[in-house]
Amino acid sequence: MNTQVFRVSGMTCGNCVRHVTQALDALPGVEEVTVDLAGGSATVAGKVEPAAVVAALAQEGYPAEPVANQTAGAAPARRGCCCG
Repeated sequence: MNTQVFRVSGMTCGNCVRHVTQALDALPGVEEVTVDLAGGSATVAGKVEPAAVVAALAQEGYPAEPVANQTAGAAPARRGCCCG
């Protein structure tokens, strides 16, 4: 099983975690999703393209990027749901 980690911006509460989890669970090929609110990340297991994950999260209002593609020192824009 392929596992990918994404940095997710804008998550501020349990409701954000629920939105991120539901958006990722709905993607074809996703077998398991783990969201870390404190760490600002989501781990996705299964056969899914990173671009599909990023697009699904962006549609929900959570900018994301694969952890391996991050630039040191770059701070992503903060956005979020109702409490951000």
